[in-house]
Amino acid sequence: MNAINYKKQFAQNLRDLIGEKSITSVAKDLDIPQQTLSRYLLCQREIKLENLIKIANYFEEDLDYLVGRKI
Repeated sequence: MNAINYKKQFAQNLRDLIGEKSITSVAKDLDIPQQTLSRYLLCQREIKLENLIKIANYFEEDLDYLVGRKI
């Protein structure tokens, strides 16, 4: 899987995890700017490792799951 596919898979998995919650509330909980989180969802921004870990911890998910390496 190439980097673009990882980014798309991450965005889809993140959308699934956010579910019915608002992007604004999740961004606030994560202490990540809402615009940054939105850009992750739109595959317009590379995610920093620090933010990837924040998201994994927040949703209690494995990093490999978030980037599509594990189902």
